Amino acid sequence: MPLIVGMSILLGCQFLGELTSRALSLPIPGPVLGMVILLAALLIRGGVPAGLRSMGEGLLKYLTLLFVPAGVGLIEHFDLISREFWTLIITLVVSSAITLLVTSQTLKALTRRRRDDEASR
Repeated sequence: MPLIVGMSILLGCQFLGELTSRALSLPIPGPVLGMVILLAALLIRGGVPAGLRSMGEGLLKYLTLLFVPAGVGLIEHFDLISREFWTLIITLVVSSAITLLVTSQTLKALTRRRRDDEASR
């Protein structure tokens, strides 16, 4: 029974994300908005329900299977990838650098904030 609850929560959040994305004509995919909705709900709730936890752990066991379609897509579109190779490489390097920069600055700010909170106690 807990797995059904967990899957219902995941699918419900994805559905709400799809509705939001389509209703507001947002360029963000519905599943991404669904995960934001799920994150907000979990933050408000202050924890993860048991059913959602067991469903998430079950899905994580099979996460590697999700890479099979991507691998097939790479082989299927090899000509396109080889034509756009340098564009892809530059995009990957720049986006990775931006991600590292934002992550490091966020960690730095949170660490500073935590240190300030501990000092004020």
